[in-house]
Amino acid sequence: MSTQTVPLPLESTRQRPLWRQLLALIPGTALLFGVGFAGKGTESLGHYLRTTRHIAFPQIEYVLWAILLGLAIGNAVRLPALFRPGLATYELWLKLGIVLVGAKFLLGDLLHLGGLSLILVAIELVLSLSVMMMLGRVFKLRPKLTSLLAIGSSICGVTAIMAAQGAIDSEEQDTSTAIAAILTLGALALFTFPAIGHALHMGQQSYGLWTGLAVDNTAEATVTGALYGDEAGRIAILAKTARSSFIGFVVLGYAVYWASRGQAQHVEHKALFLWQKFPKFILGFVAISILATAGFFSASQLNSLGNLSRWAFLPAFAGVGLRTNVRDLIHQGWRPILVGVLGEIFLALVTLALVLFATHGAVR
Repeated sequence: MSTQTVPLPLESTRQRPLWRQLLALIPGTALLFGVGFAGKGTESLGHYLRTTRHIAFPQIEYVLWAILLGLAIGNAVRLPALFRPGLATYELWLKLGIVLVGAKFLLGDLLHLGGLSLILVAIELVLSLSVMMMLGRVFKLRPKLTSLLAIGSSICGVTAIMAAQGAIDSEEQDTSTAIAAILTLGALALFTFPAIGHALHMGQQSYGLWTGLAVDNTAEATVTGALYGDEAGRIAILAKTARSSFIGFVVLGYAVYWASRGQAQHVEHKALFLWQKFPKFILGFVAISILATAGFFSASQLNSLGNLSRWAFLPAFAGVGLRTNVRDLIHQGWRPILVGVLGEIFLALVTLALVLFATHGAVR
């Protein structure tokens, strides 16, 4: 599977009035919410048919229904260009949902589980970067394509690849191929990880931690965790957020490496580079957690924030399906996908072992 890139029109958005920019977001955003609502409605319909009419109907949560409906629409028809700006907002809704989920974590839990996540993330980073670079050489991939696959698999998928594209001056073809591979693996995780978790009788926290460490793209990691349960979804977000915090350091390392070889621009101000690459939504996530710990929110307000996070995730999950184009995979070649599959299988197994070992005594 590959991504449907959603570039803005050639006309610079800065030259267009604000009202026109906002108006351009309506069709795609409406489609995101429409598919999300349809997924929720399909889940409710299935419950009604099973319990009231006693009709056999797949027992699938709205999260997966939204993705499947998005996949069906995105691959059955070629959406007109007017939907692209709004569809691109799926990432905004995803980050908003993650920030609001911070209210579910007290600062003590955040420090405890976050500290464990950081230790495991550090191990995952070293393994992921090393394994992907080795596999890229074995299968003779282009060096910068190998770098993008390593960056995407170690940090946060598409976001990390896009952050690295300009930093290492990679070709557009390498970027699209790396994104296709990462999204393919993320789509596979949606179906394989929950099955493995249930087969191993994993707890909510250990499964969520494993998902946050092993699934590359933030959207797919969030969905894969949520498919197992609400608590697993929250822990997956926490682990993935800890992993995403390293994006600036990893991209900077690769930028310096390629600049030293004369194949990328030299990084003049490294501290500014790190701040520019750092995902700012993490600060919002931590801030909401601190406010919740300090008792700033009442019980009803915390419940409302939880409901708002679910509403924000609704269009984000729909976007996962709508942006995935199966047809484009044919044009990407089999070697990058194979490198990604082999690397991800290895990392999934290693992180699974690490999580089971670490959480045996550290996580209830």
